[in-house]
Amino acid sequence: MFTIYNNGKPAPMGYSIFTENGVKVTNFALFSAAASGVELCLFDGDKETRFPMVRTNNVWHLSVAGVEVGAEYGFRIHGEHANPNKLMLDPYAKAVNGKPDLTTEESRSWFLMNDHRDNAHIAPRAVIISEDFDWENDTASNTPWAETIVYELHVKGFSQLNDKIPAELRGTYTGLSHPINLAYLKELGVTTVELLPVNFYINEPHLQARGLQNYWGYNPLAMFAVEPKYAATNNPLSEFKAMVKAFHKAGIEVILDVVFNHSAESEQTYPTFCQRGIDDQTYYWRNDQGSYINWTGCGNMLNLSSDVGRKWVVDCLRYWVEHCHVDGFRFDLASVIGRDTPDFNAQAQLFTDIKNEPSLQNIKLIAEPWDIGHYGYQVGNFPNYFAEWNDRFRDDLCRFWLWKSGEIGAFAERFAGSSDLFKKNDRLPHTTLNFITAHDGFVMQDLVSYNQKHNEANGEENRDGRNENYSYNHGVEGSTESLSEPQKSAVENNRTFAQSGLLMSLLLANGTPMLLAGDEFGNTQYGNNNAYCQDNEITWLKWAIFNKELFELTKQTIAARKQIGSLNRNQWWSGDNVQWLNIHGNQMTVDDWQNQQTKALQVVLDKHCLLLINAKAEGQVFHLPDGKWKPQIGTHNLTLDAQQAELSSMGFCMLSDE
Repeated sequence: MFTIYNNGKPAPMGYSIFTENGVKVTNFALFSAAASGVELCLFDGDKETRFPMVRTNNVWHLSVAGVEVGAEYGFRIHGEHANPNKLMLDPYAKAVNGKPDLTTEESRSWFLMNDHRDNAHIAPRAVIISEDFDWENDTASNTPWAETIVYELHVKGFSQLNDKIPAELRGTYTGLSHPINLAYLKELGVTTVELLPVNFYINEPHLQARGLQNYWGYNPLAMFAVEPKYAATNNPLSEFKAMVKAFHKAGIEVILDVVFNHSAESEQTYPTFCQRGIDDQTYYWRNDQGSYINWTGCGNMLNLSSDVGRKWVVDCLRYWVEHCHVDGFRFDLASVIGRDTPDFNAQAQLFTDIKNEPSLQNIKLIAEPWDIGHYGYQVGNFPNYFAEWNDRFRDDLCRFWLWKSGEIGAFAERFAGSSDLFKKNDRLPHTTLNFITAHDGFVMQDLVSYNQKHNEANGEENRDGRNENYSYNHGVEGSTESLSEPQKSAVENNRTFAQSGLLMSLLLANGTPMLLAGDEFGNTQYGNNNAYCQDNEITWLKWAIFNKELFELTKQTIAARKQIGSLNRNQWWSGDNVQWLNIHGNQMTVDDWQNQQTKALQVVLDKHCLLLINAKAEGQVFHLPDGKWKPQIGTHNLTLDAQQAELSSMGFCMLSDE
């Protein structure tokens, strides 16, 4: 039986459990400047008990006795623009029961603020949970940035089709951290996994109406709560923690992709579940006409310039670090977290709050440094404690290898760490997070197999997804199964050479490399470059089609990277540790840099590592610098004779000085 214990405290936000005078008490606290009254609603099955909350400086609070683990709760908001018939979810909810059915106009109407039916029986409810867990002296590896190799993956998609994992564990947190998977990642050599969102999310109405799901999870409803669909047990939080602990025992860090730029409430007239019904004016950006600013493309944009918004973000980050031991965060559409007027400000107060939070001092922070709004593209402009996704690296490398741009200077600039973008404000090379592929866009196999995106399965007539992919199908769009054997072999060889060039460029470049899961063995998404709504075999990794040669190349290149001093010192390259040579073995001249026909060069790192790079379809002879050079890694189209080497076609090879 629930009983009021006392008026409670305005902090911490959400719920907190303590014992006072031998009584177990649960304190609830909710911010709402807009409310004239707030009722705490506690549920015992179908029975709802309501308690009026007390207000202190716009925080509503109350302490209640008799609340046990498993109890559900929510809030009813009273006020001029509120609707107390709609149950609101706690923005600090640590677990949630119920995902709303938004399939039809009728089902959606139950969550509209102008509808006056009571929806408590179908609204998402926050849940009181046990956070007890035996970490067994868990410690993170704290891998230095200069030694970090990020591996982006989806919890479900990584193991769903892996028949080496027990069937009941595939696609789950437990399945991801299965010893077979950990051994695979250790063999590959990655140091850090970056998980696509694992926060509680819901599927957008337009997807539900089409029978699709938001596979990626970028539609969050409860940022403090673990997504339960990836759990093999009925305790998602404990299972998630066990996964993190297993990764740490294997020496691998865990980074979470987090979404603080928008919420699942979408546009102003869409279903309301949480912040909009609690305090719309505080939580969302609006223009002068009162309409939502939608610089995320998702219907709304969270206002993180207020004390309340900033505290919510920092409290959430601290929770995942302190209670779940995660090692860092990648911020989706991160320009939003720097918007404080709402223009972007590199000195935004939220950046300072994050920097000054003790729990966040020794973790990794990665920004996706853009959104679609006013001055949204901010690559290179984040505080120097952030690494940033470098899409210029992606595009310049794809143009160089796949479109045969011949822009050797652009290749070298990206390969050397993009100093034009990042060498400022005491920033170091690790702050360029280099990538060729990510969850958004073509996977590596599709980059070399398709000229056009093929997103028909998404139900948007192939209008969605990025158009500027800089991809090349090598003469055949997609599968080569219809070709004769000689033709098929030729196309697939050329695709392998192109993949090898891209992968080796990524993994041997100055900066922090990020590899997309599956690229190391030739995983395909059949040309879909926006597979956010495909929770099926389009997106799940296809372990049955495993390119062993490509995997070995990737593994060997990662191992080689770890042995090259210039890639492990986190320093900008200079003439002391790098030489840029033309095909004749001489220092590059201005004419060489400007010659777009050569499409080839040599790079010497630390005097003993020689990289031969030929981005032409035809062969290239290189006159090597002095040394006793021996092949180490690369494509199998290399012949070496004394001080001369030839790549018979496109390729990237690494030689070492004996």
